[in-house]
Amino acid sequence: MSPPFFVQEGSMNAIVKSIIPGSPASRSSITPGDILRRINGSVIGDVLDYKYHSYDSRVLLELLTASGKLKLVKFRKPEGADIGLEFESFLMDKERSCANKCIFCFIDQLPAGMRESLYYKDDDVRLSFLQGNYITLTNLSRKDIERIIELRISPINVSVHTLDPELRAFMLGSKGGCAGVGTLKALAGAGITLNCQIVCCPGINDGTELSKTIEGFIALGHSINSVSVVPVGLTKHRRGLPELRAFDRELALQTVKQVEIYGEKCLVKRGSGVFFCADELYMTAGLELPSHEFYEDYPQLENGVGMMRLFIKEFEVAAGRKELQTVHSQNVIKTPGLSIATGKLAYPYLTKLSRIVAEKYGIISEVYGISNNFFGDSVTVSGLITGRDLIDQLSGRELGEKLLFPRNMLRHGEDVFLDDVTTADVSKALGVEVIAVDQNGADLLRAMIWKQE
Repeated sequence: MSPPFFVQEGSMNAIVKSIIPGSPASRSSITPGDILRRINGSVIGDVLDYKYHSYDSRVLLELLTASGKLKLVKFRKPEGADIGLEFESFLMDKERSCANKCIFCFIDQLPAGMRESLYYKDDDVRLSFLQGNYITLTNLSRKDIERIIELRISPINVSVHTLDPELRAFMLGSKGGCAGVGTLKALAGAGITLNCQIVCCPGINDGTELSKTIEGFIALGHSINSVSVVPVGLTKHRRGLPELRAFDRELALQTVKQVEIYGEKCLVKRGSGVFFCADELYMTAGLELPSHEFYEDYPQLENGVGMMRLFIKEFEVAAGRKELQTVHSQNVIKTPGLSIATGKLAYPYLTKLSRIVAEKYGIISEVYGISNNFFGDSVTVSGLITGRDLIDQLSGRELGEKLLFPRNMLRHGEDVFLDDVTTADVSKALGVEVIAVDQNGADLLRAMIWKQE
C-alpha cells in the first residue's frame, strides 16, 4: 500500500527557499532556511496542505529556524492570496512515479540512450491538480482519497481508457488499474470535477467497448467535465512491447462519428458536448476541423483537442488587428525570406495560413512538413520532431533569412530538442537564424511579419 501524502509531524521538505518581494511574507520575520510546520494549527505535509490551509485572511505560521528554534509568525492578507513563500522542493514531498506498464505507453517506446529524465513517468495527483498532468489513480491509498475529497482537490485529470476494470488492468499492465475504476467512481460521486482521457487502441478499447465507456461516463453525471478520445501513438521503437496497430482513415472516421453522436446528445441534455476527439483523428480521417464554438472553452487542449482550430482562430483574429498592419508597413520583409518547419499533420493548415500572409502582407514563406525519422513515420505531430530530422531534411533547402518552428519541439524551458541537438546546432548546420514560436496563432503571425533588426 502506498503511503499517504503527509505524516503527522509535517514535512521536513518544506524548507523556505525564498520570499516573493511584495508578498505578505516579505513583511514578516520569515527567512530562507526556515522550515514550515503548521498553518493555523494544521500540519503542512506538502504543497496542497500549504495552499489549502493558507487560504484564510488571517494566518498563523509555525516554523522551525535552521537552528531548530520555534518561530511563530502571524499576519493578515487578502483571502485566497498566496502567502509568498517559495520552497526548495515544489511539492514539499517526494514526487510519485508511475508503476504501471501501459501497453501504449509512449515513454516505453523511446529509443535507448536518451537523457535519463525523459524516461521518468509521473503519476502524482498533486501535479494533476496544480499542473494539469494526467494520472491513473492506481497509487492512491484510502487516506489519499479521503484527503482529496476533504480538501476538494479539483479538477483532477485522469487517464481512464476504459471503465471495464479487467480491461483497464490489462491496458495499464497493473492490478491497480482495476481498483482505479472504483476510485474514479468514488471521486465522481463526491463531486470532484474530473477531466478524463481515453487513449484509443484499435481492436482493444474502440468500437463497442468505447461506447460502453462513454455511456459509463455519462452515468457518472456532471462530475465528468470533459473526456478526450486520443489515438494511440506508436513509434518504431516497440521491440518487446505488445503488438498494437495505428488508426487508418476508415477507423478514424468511424471513431469521430461515434464520439460526435454522444457529444451531440450531451450538448442537448447538459449544454456541453463533454466528449471530444483529438485533432489527429479528424486529420487522419480527412475531415474538416470542427468550428471554434464546437470546442466550448477548450477543456482538453493539452490532449490536442481543438489545438489547431484555436491556433487558426488566433491567427485570423491577429491578422485583422491594426497594430499588426502597422508592423507590416514599417518592419516587414516583402521578399521571400522565411521558412516554417512543422509536422506532417499540421503542414496543410500552416500552408493555408502562409498564403494568407502572402496575400495580406506580401511576404512569401516556404512551409516544410518534416517526416519523423527518429520515432518513425507513424508519428506525425510537430512536438516530437528532433533537431537531427530538421537538419537532415532542410539542408540545401530554400530557407530564407529565418526558420520558424513550434516551441513544443523543444524540452520545456530549454533550447534543446528531444535528441539533445540544440537550436544553436540547427542554426549552424542550416546557416539560418532559427526561431521557436509559441503554440499561438498570433505569435506565429508576428514572427512571420516582423523583420528582425
